[in-house]
Amino acid sequence: MSAGGAFGGNRGARPVPPEKGIFPLDHLRECDQAKKEYVACLKTSGFKSEKCRHLSKKYLECRMERNLMARQDISELGFGKELEIDPPNIDDEKIKNQSQPLADKQ
Repeated sequence: MSAGGAFGGNRGARPVPPEKGIFPLDHLRECDQAKKEYVACLKTSGFKSEKCRHLSKKYLECRMERNLMARQDISELGFGKELEIDPPNIDDEKIKNQSQPLADKQ
């Protein structure tokens, strides 16, 4: 007989925590607008995340400011100086309009 679990797992193995720790959910939706803008940008750019990096950075900064994730230097999260020098060419007004609910657009 094997010493594994019901699905072949090892019952003696200890779980490994995530590398960056736990990220609390945004129950109060403090960073909801930044998240919606990022998702809207992904949709308008054909899901090319490199075109929406500025919004990804904005979302992460929002989470850090509100203690929804550990404060960390943004360069450690993959954002460098090149972001400030060469911002992407995205129609921000179009992104904001897509991130708002239909009731807000009228």
